[in-house]
Amino acid sequence: MAAGGLAACISRSASYTVHPTLTLMIHRSDDTQCALFEESPTDNSVSKKRRPGADAPKPADFGLTAPSQIVKNYVLDTNVLLHDPASLEHFKENHLCIPVDVLAELDKFKSEQTERGANARRIHRRLTEMFSCSEAVTRGVATPFGGTVRLVIYDPASCPKNSEQLNRFHRIFPDKERVDHRILAACLLLMQHNTAPVVLVTKDINMQLKARAVGIECQDYLNDKVDAREVSNYEVRRIEVDTNELQRFASTGELTLDEDRVQGVFVNEYVLLGAGEKQTIPARLFGEGRFVRLNCPEMLKIPDGQALKPLNLGQRCLIDALLNPEISLVTCYGHAGTGKTLVAVAAGLHEMFNRRYNGITVSRPVVAMGEQLGFLPGSLDEKMRPWLQPIHDALDLLMRPSTPLGPRRKQQKVSTNATAATVKKPYEILMEQGILEIEALCYIRGRSIPNRFFILDEAQQLTPQEAKTIVTRMSRDSKLVMVGDPAQIDNPYVDSRSNGLVYTRNRLKGQPFVAHIALNRGERSELAEAGARLM
Repeated sequence: MAAGGLAACISRSASYTVHPTLTLMIHRSDDTQCALFEESPTDNSVSKKRRPGADAPKPADFGLTAPSQIVKNYVLDTNVLLHDPASLEHFKENHLCIPVDVLAELDKFKSEQTERGANARRIHRRLTEMFSCSEAVTRGVATPFGGTVRLVIYDPASCPKNSEQLNRFHRIFPDKERVDHRILAACLLLMQHNTAPVVLVTKDINMQLKARAVGIECQDYLNDKVDAREVSNYEVRRIEVDTNELQRFASTGELTLDEDRVQGVFVNEYVLLGAGEKQTIPARLFGEGRFVRLNCPEMLKIPDGQALKPLNLGQRCLIDALLNPEISLVTCYGHAGTGKTLVAVAAGLHEMFNRRYNGITVSRPVVAMGEQLGFLPGSLDEKMRPWLQPIHDALDLLMRPSTPLGPRRKQQKVSTNATAATVKKPYEILMEQGILEIEALCYIRGRSIPNRFFILDEAQQLTPQEAKTIVTRMSRDSKLVMVGDPAQIDNPYVDSRSNGLVYTRNRLKGQPFVAHIALNRGERSELAEAGARLM
């Protein structure tokens, strides 16, 4: 190597050091590092050279400097992209920053045959499309809404010298290889190189706490969150009418009110028409201010089984929606013990035996959409049995043959060839015939479901994208019933305001084929009701 070049580089610096792995590092006065040459471990020959005086990568080469300092810089965490692949389109004119460590995390999920894997692949394709015409992905590409998207690189060995704030962060969180810490460190570097605000967007509550602890502004992804009042108020709306109007509705079954009096009421919403404190009649808004009477039988009769009688106003409204052929989507909120699953299954059996549908499909989301099925022994049905046991319990209760109370009469001895294990339950016979399906939700992608009564229990465990996948599987003449309790969430990617059940309700309310019911009265037992309300 020419000695003049080395001398010229050293003359611009106050000191220099030799790296233990035989790489000579020159520390420049501008607090950046420059690797001048690297020696081979076998001899003293120069294997790599850099042009004398070459500058180290600038902050823009790492995506640290935004194209402008007018709008905010939003740093997206991996869980936001997995939760909503369309999130790249929802930040309007702001700058979006994607840490490269997020890409590494997405790469772990892309091979999964789940909704999460599909979302990871969709994000990869979208980013590839956005960066296809850009030479420097760290400098940002324009979005249709006036903002930009760019990749941000954090590497402790290559990035500009750490600030005191970043050094303090590493003292608090010394594990530099952890992805969460690297994303937080990238946020601190962005704060150092930009005057515009830097905001971390994540659905990880623990990461939000870490971010706030080191002074990083943090937000949840709010695009698909519903208003808190929609999941906290389970009361039936009351509309005041005069006595003559209530009597006319009671006699004719219909009542039309002015638009001003029904403002805020959606189509197929259930209300109480009241004249005074004690005179009330439930009704459903049919459309254009016209209310109609509920069409709810006194009981749902199951052939050779039990009859189910609605026990409160909420269950009557739910049965009216379940039996209405014009309503193809029913969403239902209700805490434990309100009867939402039992009523839905009873209505499905009632409709199936009346030949309105070819069969019933019942499913429950396995949290993480099927990842844990392989750890359970047996066939698919045996793997799903623990998750779907509440459905089996409801079917067993409803289709159990009616037996009189009191002591049983003596019965003839059962043949030695027959055992209790060979006696099949009525619903198991329907399952063998294909009339009744109890299946894994993780295999629904790509299906088309015609002329079925589809019951989705525990729908609050779904993400909005998973809920969309299920809704779009429904073909003509099918009815989808989504029931759940927004307060009972096990899925770490959603909460009471962003899960698939409340998202579906919020986005589709007001459609003429959609109805929603909230159950607020428990009927399982006094103990269950007290536990749901007080514990």
